[in-house]
Amino acid sequence: MRNSSIIVHQGPPTVIRLDRDRTWDAVCLARGVYVPLAGFMGKADYEAVLRTMRLTDGRLWPLPITLPVPDPSWAALKVGDVVELAGAAGFSGLLEVAETFRRNLAAEADFVYGTREPAHPGVNRLLAEPEGAVAGTVTVVRWPARAFPELYWPDEVQSMLQKHRFRSVAFFQTRNPLHRAHEMLLKIALEQVDALVIHPLVGPTKSDDVSASVRMDTYRALIANYFPSHRVFLAVFPAGMRYAGPREALFHAIVRKNYGATHVIVGRDAAGVGAFYPPDAARKLVADYATEIGVTPLTFDAFGYCPRCDGIASARSCPHQSAWVTLSGTELRRRLIGGEPIPATLIRPEIASILQEAYRIPPEEV
Repeated sequence: MRNSSIIVHQGPPTVIRLDRDRTWDAVCLARGVYVPLAGFMGKADYEAVLRTMRLTDGRLWPLPITLPVPDPSWAALKVGDVVELAGAAGFSGLLEVAETFRRNLAAEADFVYGTREPAHPGVNRLLAEPEGAVAGTVTVVRWPARAFPELYWPDEVQSMLQKHRFRSVAFFQTRNPLHRAHEMLLKIALEQVDALVIHPLVGPTKSDDVSASVRMDTYRALIANYFPSHRVFLAVFPAGMRYAGPREALFHAIVRKNYGATHVIVGRDAAGVGAFYPPDAARKLVADYATEIGVTPLTFDAFGYCPRCDGIASARSCPHQSAWVTLSGTELRRRLIGGEPIPATLIRPEIASILQEAYRIPPEEV
């Protein structure tokens, strides 16, 4: 896992260089994606969020959003200092220091991730960061370049949904290419709501995940060929994955509400990784706070291809689950790397073709 520590160059003025994750956190704070947050957290909110999943004013917020700065630069910063932020994709901004404090990284790992195990990618990244942090609101000087034309902000998505007069809109979080079981799930969701927003996370994920640019091509192809384009929309979520399981699933629900969601599709082991979280823990936590957030969770039983039924089937309606053929992300990558065919019963040919072409290109060119 990459080390996302932020390098600081001292001198008048101080420049804090942001990695990609912190760049998009800064932008999301400035564009209302992370409402109710107005800026990078101070100590009181940080500690309250760790222990209670609430800000000091009582509003629900499950993840700490902080700006770490390494020593000795952190120690030199004072309240009232104005620092420059230099980030990825041409981003630049200003931050007036409201507070400096030290994070408790071990406690953060315990509360947010439920583990200190370095094999957990979120923990691995966290424990490599400096403890010192700076609080304050962000003023954007130059917005980052949009890597995808489907990057829209909450006010833009809300305006589009209102223009169409949709009364119910489901958002679907994903960081993977979508196979036939996903497609079935989304079409069932469309039977329950007026519109669907496929809202893929395109920030940094695990190194073995399919790249965001390739995934975006697959989402476009799927919508163009297999969904009603006047009811299904594609918009990206630029933040990175934290792999914080239930807490991150709750964070995603709050963020999607900010974009205009009335419903959120919560998958099995949403925002999880490996075997760190119980499969239904994320669904339970989102359900517990759904009324407070103002969204309706949509959950579905497992889907898979049943050779005996000759189609995608659900655990509720198919008696042949032991005969199912499924396509996990690991299995998909294995087939792609090995140049093996991917059956059309598992993934649409248009999607398979895009993925197979991408895996014939050296990764640094994708």
